[in-house]
Amino acid sequence: MRNLGIVALGAAAALTLAGCATTGGDAASEEGAEIRVWLVGTDTPDAARELLVETFEEEHPGSTLVIEEQSWDGLVDRLTTSLSGSDSPDVVEVGNTQAPAFTSAGAFMDLTDHYDELGGDDLLPGFVEVGSYDEKFYAAPLYSGSSLVFYKKDAFAASGIEVPTSLDQYVDQAIQLANDNPGKSGVWWPGQNWYAALPYIWEAGGEVAVPDGEEWDAQLSSAASIEGLEMVQKVMTEASKAPKDANESNPQVGFCDGTSLQLAAPAWVKWSILAPEDAETPGCPDQEENLGVYALPGADGDAAQVFAGGSNIGISANTKHPELALDALKIILSDEFQTIYGENGLVPAKLSLGDTVGTDEVAQAISAAAGNAKLTPASPKWADVEAAGILQDLFVNIAQGGDVAQLAEEADQQIEDILNG
Repeated sequence: MRNLGIVALGAAAALTLAGCATTGGDAASEEGAEIRVWLVGTDTPDAARELLVETFEEEHPGSTLVIEEQSWDGLVDRLTTSLSGSDSPDVVEVGNTQAPAFTSAGAFMDLTDHYDELGGDDLLPGFVEVGSYDEKFYAAPLYSGSSLVFYKKDAFAASGIEVPTSLDQYVDQAIQLANDNPGKSGVWWPGQNWYAALPYIWEAGGEVAVPDGEEWDAQLSSAASIEGLEMVQKVMTEASKAPKDANESNPQVGFCDGTSLQLAAPAWVKWSILAPEDAETPGCPDQEENLGVYALPGADGDAAQVFAGGSNIGISANTKHPELALDALKIILSDEFQTIYGENGLVPAKLSLGDTVGTDEVAQAISAAAGNAKLTPASPKWADVEAAGILQDLFVNIAQGGDVAQLAEEADQQIEDILNG
């Protein structure tokens, strides 16, 4: 998932979804059925979509499978309404940060008995965790994509710098690039992009929130987290010319027009940068030779702990065709389908397919970043934190030069009010 513009599942909607019950479906209802699969955005390649439709319909003569592409904006509201109704889609993709809200609300069919046949312990463990609730498995991994750093090779050469080997060096070089190129961003960082801030917190030894018995303890105001947040503020104020209140949409624009010399973004942004000029959102394919990429370095020189973007996929608890929906999910998690993700720069749902991302510069960076990737707190109410805009507001204020310690204390209180409410 691109993790942009997420709207959370509120308490009232969760209560509505909690009333969902799996429709058993008899043999007759499984014949001549139409299975509806919701995939979000354009990340799933056409080749994978074609494979899913063709394989399913070959295996189930008389039945059809229809892929209905959804947008990320407003997705949770649409899912909340659709999954709780009589016209629910059968198989649905959700962002990994959204998954706990749906698994805890009873929106998805229990897949615990099918865990092994869907991939078992070969599935990405962090995504299995957020797709599980109360020791039951509801939503499998679909794909992952860790954040990388994209840069202009000619700008590095002109400033006499090379790929950094530590987070401190990365920050210093980003500021140097901005100083060497007035009006341009040494690293493009709009204020609302809180995902890009997580590595700084984690590398300093901090956390966003951790379990504390039956409750959650928000830790943005801890000494370690403050150290990371102060580094974030340094980059935002000294290296970035991005609007302080903007989000992370379309990061390729600045790279293509030359105003962004570096940007930290999910691996799939490579394809946005290299998109044809006649695409709906054009890129700059002429910059391919000038496009460099590396894994964000950590405090100790290894790859930093970065946020693992991506998606989970589950079966609606209200599906009328649970057996057919399960067969469709098996195809999606098959080696053949998942290999297509790998070949297109996304980390497949299975650990054993990690080498399918290739051996080029981007693949090597993906591999390095994925090894240290982390997820947001696995609370069913985490999506409500995102919907409230707490982290977005925090980093907008940090980008505008606000008092880091005071802002972090206020954010901690707001996070705890939601997670423990």
